[in-house]
Amino acid sequence: MKKVMIIGAGGVGQVVTHKCAQVPEIFSEIVLASRTESKCIAIAQQVEKNYGRKIITAAVDADNVPELVALLNQHKPFMVINVALPYQDLTIMDACLQAGAHYSDTANYEPLDTAKFEYKWQWQYQEKFEQAGLMALLGTGFDPGATNMFTAFAAKHYFDEIHYLDIIDVNGGDHGYPFATNFNPEINIREVTAECRHWENGEFVTTSAMSTKQSFTCPDKVGTYNIYRMYHEELESLTKHYPTLKRAQFWMSFGDSYLKHLEVLGNVGMTSIEPVEHEGQQIVPIQFLKTLLPDPSTLGPRTKGKTCIGCVVRGIKDGQEKTVYVYNVKDHQECYREVQSQAISYTTGVPAMIAAKLMLEGTWKGAGVWNIEQMDPDPFMQAMNQYGLPFKVIEEPGFELI
Repeated sequence: MKKVMIIGAGGVGQVVTHKCAQVPEIFSEIVLASRTESKCIAIAQQVEKNYGRKIITAAVDADNVPELVALLNQHKPFMVINVALPYQDLTIMDACLQAGAHYSDTANYEPLDTAKFEYKWQWQYQEKFEQAGLMALLGTGFDPGATNMFTAFAAKHYFDEIHYLDIIDVNGGDHGYPFATNFNPEINIREVTAECRHWENGEFVTTSAMSTKQSFTCPDKVGTYNIYRMYHEELESLTKHYPTLKRAQFWMSFGDSYLKHLEVLGNVGMTSIEPVEHEGQQIVPIQFLKTLLPDPSTLGPRTKGKTCIGCVVRGIKDGQEKTVYVYNVKDHQECYREVQSQAISYTTGVPAMIAAKLMLEGTWKGAGVWNIEQMDPDPFMQAMNQYGLPFKVIEEPGFELI
């Protein structure tokens, strides 16, 4: 039984807090901190009502290392579960080093002024965490996170070598708004509008954003959707840790209405991250747009449909080529009934809780900076079945991807 500190009180932070509260034999004490403590208090009230557990709340500026260190020293958690913004990964890692806390997150560091998704900044902390005897586990959400584990699980149990990887993220949910994003609008739009990169023949190949699409039919009657190739950070770590990969791609579904809105907003400059002057003040257009869009944490009651996220892995077993599809399907309304959040937050928050649980138990341990696929996938996959995200495996699914 150990204490954890969760930093971030958005949709994912809400799910992580709920799921940790459901496992009191592991998470004996929970501290929830955010820049806006009122959000933490609202989640704490949900948790107390649902599970009869009291959690500690606090206000903290995750950009301020001394403030973070003071809070960590006050509460002395075993680890921090970072579900704040990707811009704040490094300050939280710095604070963990100073205060002697282990660390996990769900998305890699991203500079505030550059739409660039790379692990290099966090990988540079390897020696610091190693010398401190602390563990930093990166990318413990769904993608990255569960998709990395799906890949590791397939590689361990179904293949001698994996050669081709396609990560496919389909959100078949409908929230009823003409345009909204299912997680932080600023992060979501920066991801979608960034140049696409995929791994092929030993290097990353760059193409225009959203320039490659295909149709994909999900299993379990989720439906058929257009999926678009885009860059996602797990491609960087998976191609590093599975050097036999000849090609690795990431695909995400988008509806026509979403893409049309995004195109228009881009054309008028509303998705720009460059500051502009407006009536004597400097504003960043995408940050202003964020204030106009629905808060993703409010989408839960109105989102219906299912997500279908998984990995198609192709490689060699006993000299023969084979293909395996490992995936999870989750219903938005089922998530809302359990934790008052839609499935996008749920599918990110549950794996983050599971990874933290495995660290607290000592099942996963090791000083230094690690990507989640470097851990044994089996206890994680077993916990996925136990805590609300059951996975399925289809051998020879019978479809080909571009």
